[in-house]
Amino acid sequence: MHSKSKVRWLRLVLCLLLTLVLAGLGLYARQGRSRWEISPSSGTEYERARVLAVVEDNTQPNPTYENVTVGTQTLQIELITGRYAGDQLQITNYLSPFLNHSVAARPGMELSVRVITTEVAEYTVSVYNYSRGPLLWIFVGIFALALVLVGGRRGVTALLGLAVTVLGVVFVLLPLLVQRGWPPIPTTLLVVVLTMTVSYLLLGGSGPKAWIAVLGAFGGVMLAGLFAWLAGRLVHISGMNMDEAESLFLTAADHGLQVSGLFVCGILIAAEGAIMDIAMSVASAVEEVHRVAPARDAGALFRSGMHVGRDAMGTMANTLILAFAGTGLNTMLFLYAYDVSYEQLINTDFVAMEMLRGLAGSLGMILTVPLVAFLGSRIYTAGQRGKNKEA
Repeated sequence: MHSKSKVRWLRLVLCLLLTLVLAGLGLYARQGRSRWEISPSSGTEYERARVLAVVEDNTQPNPTYENVTVGTQTLQIELITGRYAGDQLQITNYLSPFLNHSVAARPGMELSVRVITTEVAEYTVSVYNYSRGPLLWIFVGIFALALVLVGGRRGVTALLGLAVTVLGVVFVLLPLLVQRGWPPIPTTLLVVVLTMTVSYLLLGGSGPKAWIAVLGAFGGVMLAGLFAWLAGRLVHISGMNMDEAESLFLTAADHGLQVSGLFVCGILIAAEGAIMDIAMSVASAVEEVHRVAPARDAGALFRSGMHVGRDAMGTMANTLILAFAGTGLNTMLFLYAYDVSYEQLINTDFVAMEMLRGLAGSLGMILTVPLVAFLGSRIYTAGQRGKNKEA
């Protein structure tokens, strides 16, 4: 068997083994999970319905709220999913600029509706939101198709790596935290390492470049998490300060979820993508320089890696900072509109958390550059150093 075939099979076996480890962890985490069952006599369900007709429309644009439609509609709908599928009924649809689920319905539209059963075969239906599921999956398909068409074989492997990462977070990390009550930070690091390694093996093969990127990226993620944890301790920021903390405590009481470490976990997951990106860029650059000029020593390779890393560092740091700022844009607008003072602003939980998120992720990415450059320079010149010693 040729060496390239051996490398390909080794990569395939490693990816399969790591994927099986993730699958095993997911099955273990969900074992014994209590399933929510629909009661025949009562309960709340969310189903899809089709608007057959708008019987009465008492809505109009409100110029005070950017011409948002407000008022009421009387709808004739047909339930198309759930235990009452096929039933037709009339409901009132309320539209207001302050309702999170305000939907302007029209004939033929599919809606997401809330079905509340009070007694056997007695139920009420209200409009919950637009039925977005089918369209969102179409958009996912467009993204996947573009990735494959533009990226070719690399696009396919990137898509597989992305799928493993998403499934690892949703079906492994979340059940381990919620169902099993595992400590958040070590568990997140475990899932990050496993998904990161699978992604790198798919993209970079099983050669030195992939392992250099894995080690460097893991080191960067660790440093980002360590900085966030230390800084959070000093400025008194943890998962307890999150908006969802109160609701999560209800889950924690039943399943042993540890809320305090979730702030750092979010940073680890958010920073993983950018850190993986820059780690692979630097590792690829070091490998390419070594391939073209194999006589270069470790110092020269390290400097080459640093040159590439510095070029990417500025834009990647902006990406992370702006991504975190974008998620909090509405809150920042609210604070600005009410002319909040500096003393109040800098000491709010929201500002402190967003600053730590952006700084921790960016710092982890920055420190990944010299770490990957150093590892690459040492590994690729290991044989050269051995020859020099013999000489």
